[in-house]
Amino acid sequence: MYAIVEITGKQFKVNQDRYIYTAKIDQAPGSSISFDKVLLLENETLLQVGMPIIKGATIQGQVIEHVRGDKTIVFKRKRRKGYKVKQGHRQDYTKVLIRQILP
Repeated sequence: MYAIVEITGKQFKVNQDRYIYTAKIDQAPGSSISFDKVLLLENETLLQVGMPIIKGATIQGQVIEHVRGDKTIVFKRKRRKGYKVKQGHRQDYTKVLIRQILP
């Protein structure tokens, strides 16, 4: 059983008892969270597609921790001008454990 759910403006394919990394969510680690924008729900025998969402379907999860992604280097340069700028960036993520998929 899996589902396609919209979390923080992005779509994720979620399975039960699996982890996903989403954009940072303002919840304390260890707290439970539910997502109700379920776009697609697949059981072994049934496929439900929302128009645009499936009413009554929810995804129950638990916030495990807040982590930071790998560093991305942003380098700007203009030729023959002596202009160089090097800047780094690390994105904040939230690790969420999917506990239950409720149709």
